[in-house]
Amino acid sequence: MPIDTIDRLASELDSESARVSADVDDFFALLLTPPNDGRARLYEAMRHGAIGGGKRLRPLLTIAAAQMLAIDPARALRVGCAIEAIHTYSLIHDDLPCMDDADLRRGKPAVHKAFGEAEAVLAGDSLHALAFEILAHPATHDDPRVRADLLLELARAVGPGGMAGGQMMDLAAEGQLLDLPAITRLQQLKTGALIEYSIEAACIMTKLPAESRTPYRGYARNIGLAFQIADDLIDHSGDVSAAGKPTGRDADAGKATFVSLLGAERARQQADLLVSQAIEHLSDHGSEADLLRAIARFAIERDH
Repeated sequence: MPIDTIDRLASELDSESARVSADVDDFFALLLTPPNDGRARLYEAMRHGAIGGGKRLRPLLTIAAAQMLAIDPARALRVGCAIEAIHTYSLIHDDLPCMDDADLRRGKPAVHKAFGEAEAVLAGDSLHALAFEILAHPATHDDPRVRADLLLELARAVGPGGMAGGQMMDLAAEGQLLDLPAITRLQQLKTGALIEYSIEAACIMTKLPAESRTPYRGYARNIGLAFQIADDLIDHSGDVSAAGKPTGRDADAGKATFVSLLGAERARQQADLLVSQAIEHLSDHGSEADLLRAIARFAIERDH
């Protein structure tokens, strides 16, 4: 790809990423206005976790796929924010002492450090519920069958057959010598399932038949693994201030990762291959898929 094209895509990605991040923050700021009663601290904890910081990868993917499939941007934003609510809930709970016991998240104190463990549990629970409330609202889509499909597939992506199951596998894997297929399966559930849903949701919104979703599912699966390898590389050698969270924790916990199994150089090569495969899945599309291509191309060129 010519250098000027790469520079253009990088600039467009930076611009769109900043816009999506601002839109997501505005959405949560309005939706999570603290009430004047005993729930105020809960709302403040939710706002602390949901507003500001983070890559906003998942809503960005949904909005980019919506652009490619000509979906109403306002509806795509609602779906993206529902996905981000789920992602934020998972981070809040992952940081708890009973899980990963992390004090820092997105460059600021984790919710349980800023507000307390009970508040963090309730904030995560509330964001989880909020995601389903957003998707079930008629403003998300005027077809109730589409809304039902969005709800069903999200439940599958975050439950024991998806994100929560992957987190359990991760906890159980501490100190074990997992091989590459086992690590790949773990990460496809823990990280990949919600990323895959971010693309699947756009397919559901446009009522794309299941047999026509194969390339988009392939794209999402490749991107999910590439991003996880990038996270492993950051944890292996990243800077805490840039990452916005503690690094080196996987090695300290005795967890097998793509980097520990492959080494840093081979892990980068594998991520490059996954990115190339992801872009190839979009070969039937023209410029309307450029944002998704840019997300893939710059997936591993980051430090946080």
